[in-house]
Formats: sequence, C-alpha cells, structure tokens
Amino acid sequence: MRDKDVLIEGLAQLALDLTTAAQLQLLDYLRLLQKWNKVYNLISRKESDNLVVRHLLDSLVVLPYISGSRVIDVGSGAGLPGIPLAIVCPQYHFTLLDCNSKKARFRSQAVIELGLENVTVVDSRAEAYRPEEYFNSVISRAFATIADMLAVAGHLVALDGRFLALKGVYPERELAELPDRYRLDAVHPLNVPFLRAERHLAIVARTED
Repeated sequence: MRDKDVLIEGLAQLALDLTTAAQLQLLDYLRLLQKWNKVYNLISRKESDNLVVRHLLDSLVVLPYISGSRVIDVGSGAGLPGIPLAIVCPQYHFTLLDCNSKKARFRSQAVIELGLENVTVVDSRAEAYRPEEYFNSVISRAFATIADMLAVAGHLVALDGRFLALKGVYPERELAELPDRYRLDAVHPLNVPFLRAERHLAIVARTED
C-alpha cells in the first residue's frame, strides 16, 4: 500500500479521526525525514523501512496515555514521538529535547516547514536543561533503561506528572530496578497497526519527596 493508505488504515485501527490537513502534515514530516536522512543520518537504515508504521503509528499509539498540556520528548532525536504527537494535538505544547546538534537543526527546520506553533526545540543534555515550568508528561522511546531516563530527566516532571517510557518487550528487569522515589503506575501493551513486534508503555510517577 501507499504511505497514505497505510496511514489512513492505521489511524482507523487506532480510532484516531484526524483532519485531512493533519494527515498531510504527518506525511510531509516523513518526506522531510527522508530528505534530511540522506545527509544527516537521522535514523538507521533498518528504521528507514516502513516509515509510516515504525515512526508515525508507533508514535501515535501512545496518545491515549498523555495527560496534561505540557509534554516533553526526552531524547527526541529526529522528533520522535514528539512531532507526530504535536501534529495531532495542537492544544498541547511539546518540547523536543536532545543534545545532538544535527538532529536539533532538523527538528527546528521541520517545525518551521510544518507550521507547528505548539513546539519548542531544545538542544541540550537532559540533565542540564532547566525549564521555567515543569512538565505534565515526560515521554521517551530512546533511553536504554527506565532508570537512565529517570536519572537524567527526573527533575523535569511536575509534582503530579508522569513518565511515559516506550519499550519493546515487557521491561521486567527495568521495572524491578526502579530508583527510590518512583513508583510504577501501569504497564500497557500497545498494538501498533501492521507492526509485528511487541510494544509496551511503562507509566512511572514520582512518590512524595
């Protein structure tokens, strides 16, 4: 199927009713990603296959679990999952945080070309970033372990906020090694349309200090 057809069918399976404009923005983002990837190596060769499934649908599947209007994508890389989520959630504000300057240039250009007014691009290490306001949702699919994510981004979450860690197989060992001051709220299996691989979302909250 064409990318457009895969996207439309995938959105239907996710029960997401997007405007035509939002669908076109998502596909435009993929075209930018493909164009820049030739020079900047934004994603691996393996990840460059089946982009709609691996990067759009795999990002949007987490949408029902985002809470609050301030969201930060930690280790955003090429803007995943932050940019697809920002396209379909114009009512939320997304911060895309990563310390790779080449990828930051791509994220900035993508935000401009896609006309995303609800996105801020930050080129910084997570542990060094000090926002003016904390975030309701801290999301990442790039960190090696959940403990790593909490170690470098724990200071970014609001008191009632949550960490959303996108994982492949059920992260049993990582969950057993949660640092003190954090608790596991839930682990949700995620069904990404057309993807023959396991996906899980671990939701972690901070306990009282």
